[in-house]
Amino acid sequence: MRGLQSTTPLIVSLLLTTIVSTVTSRFIVEKNTVKVISPEELAGEREAAIANYGIPNYGGTLTGVVVYPDSKTNGCEDFNTKFKSNSKRPVILLVDRGDCYFALKSWNAQNAGAAAVLVGDNVDEPLLTMDTPEESFETEYVENITIPSAFITRAFTEDLKKQLKKSNQEIVVKIDWTESMPHPDERVEYEFWTNSNDECGTRCDEQMDFVKNFKGHAQLLEKGGYTLFTPHYITWYCPEAFILSKQCKSQCINNGRYCAPDPEQDFDSGYDGKDVVIENLRQLCVHRVANTLGRSWVWWDFVTDYHIRCSMKDQKYSKDCAEEVIKSLNLPLDNIGECMGDTSADKDNDVLKTEQLVQVGHGGRGDVAILPTLVINNIQYRGKLESTAVLRAICAGFKESTEPHVCLTPDMETNECQDNNGGCWKDNKSNVTACQDTYRGRICKCPLVKGVQWEGDGYSSCKAVGPGRCSVNNGGCWSKSKDGQFFSACSDSNVNGCKCPSGFNGDGYTCVDIDECKERTACQCSGCSCKNTWGGYDCKCKGNLVYIKGEDTCIAKNMSTFGWFLTILLISCVIGVGVAGFIFYKYRLRSYMDSEIMAIMSQYMPIDNQNIEINTVREDAHA
Repeated sequence: MRGLQSTTPLIVSLLLTTIVSTVTSRFIVEKNTVKVISPEELAGEREAAIANYGIPNYGGTLTGVVVYPDSKTNGCEDFNTKFKSNSKRPVILLVDRGDCYFALKSWNAQNAGAAAVLVGDNVDEPLLTMDTPEESFETEYVENITIPSAFITRAFTEDLKKQLKKSNQEIVVKIDWTESMPHPDERVEYEFWTNSNDECGTRCDEQMDFVKNFKGHAQLLEKGGYTLFTPHYITWYCPEAFILSKQCKSQCINNGRYCAPDPEQDFDSGYDGKDVVIENLRQLCVHRVANTLGRSWVWWDFVTDYHIRCSMKDQKYSKDCAEEVIKSLNLPLDNIGECMGDTSADKDNDVLKTEQLVQVGHGGRGDVAILPTLVINNIQYRGKLESTAVLRAICAGFKESTEPHVCLTPDMETNECQDNNGGCWKDNKSNVTACQDTYRGRICKCPLVKGVQWEGDGYSSCKAVGPGRCSVNNGGCWSKSKDGQFFSACSDSNVNGCKCPSGFNGDGYTCVDIDECKERTACQCSGCSCKNTWGGYDCKCKGNLVYIKGEDTCIAKNMSTFGWFLTILLISCVIGVGVAGFIFYKYRLRSYMDSEIMAIMSQYMPIDNQNIEINTVREDAHA
């Protein structure tokens, strides 16, 4: 297994073998597709298995030309040349399976200028995942492989070879990873299966480098609500027959239920496996407690700080050191201790029991059997555990147009909207476009601009609708300014559509001034003269007459003395009526108030009268 020491003590091997034998192992092959574009007789789409090394282009594609070497076809030796295609397209090198590690084939192909590698199977069997070799000085090249690799079936391999022999025409294929990562919604859920042990060789160094380098991205994504992260830790158990052995006692807690290999492979010195299990448990509880406090991202700080301050190499890997880190991050020690429980008790630990259950594959995810393992949207990540590569895979897990900004930077993807606007609709006048850049490419969708929604197919048309639409390019309607006047066929009172304003004819997208004078629709009174204006008309009367537009008539500009007398009399009458009305109103209001007061006092007057009558009787009695 990758991530474990290559030379493991017998008891550890027995322990692990027992675990694997008690659980039905389920390994899922993660796949992408290889589509032959030309020649036509070979055109079609085939499945391929993603390699567990290199950097798969999750969410993207690679189009290139298939090249099969004339010699060293197994790719096990340095090619001592640079492969090129006649069409200047990237080279996708096809090599045969066998005779050396898969990773070595990809490494030699990369050094020969290949942009990707297809390893062809030599037997008829289901697709399998190409894994990395055991760690050794001779396999250090694995960490430097940066091109993607895929495993293809024997039948597809033979078809490619036959076509290359038959014709000099290039075989153009597109390797597609766009659907290799599920992307159902706007949040990505991912898990990282790791270990607190920092003395397990290159793999431990790799996973700690990843944690330190990816921490910034992880925390920003989680704080923004874009991701849901959960750490996990693999544990094993000790067979009942070995529970009382020295090996199980040193490697297990809770009476053999949860175990980890001895870090130094020496049961008599250094740290024990149970120390690793306890620290794994503590780190799980740090995440659980931080999550209840709404600070789940603190786990990344704790793990990186613990590695720096409490390293096994410095002999500081301990409970005391861990608690100092916990205090520095302002986390409650008591809550974490309560979460961990009693590690010496002969009973299940709820936290670690859960870890063993979720370690078994479910849904589309296989069993977790190697460290480190990254699971994104319930799919095991394949490829190099490197910050940028993992971020690309996470970005591929977002539904289109919901990706956070970090996924749309030039370092992460190419903005396809910059090339001919991605083939989408665009209004150059208002600079509004339907092209939305996504991690996978682009989508053509009418946008929401400054609170105004545009509707249409996104490819050939988009129109502003709803309130406020007239503020954006006048809602796509006709408008024009002339002679200091502005007219528009757009009205915010209508959620869509265009209508020419009064004084104009047209469909709302083109409006023409109406000549009211020529059409004799205005200024028809006797003695009137009509002059058409843009959006209206001017009407004048002869002599000293004044034109009244609403009545389409002319009246005298100057009035006689009698006329003035009648006007003054009329005004005086109006003022008199107003004063009389006010006096009448005050009188009625006072009368109303008096009647209300009398009504209220009448409720108390009978009591006073009764008292007077009683006093009168008493005086008569004494007389």
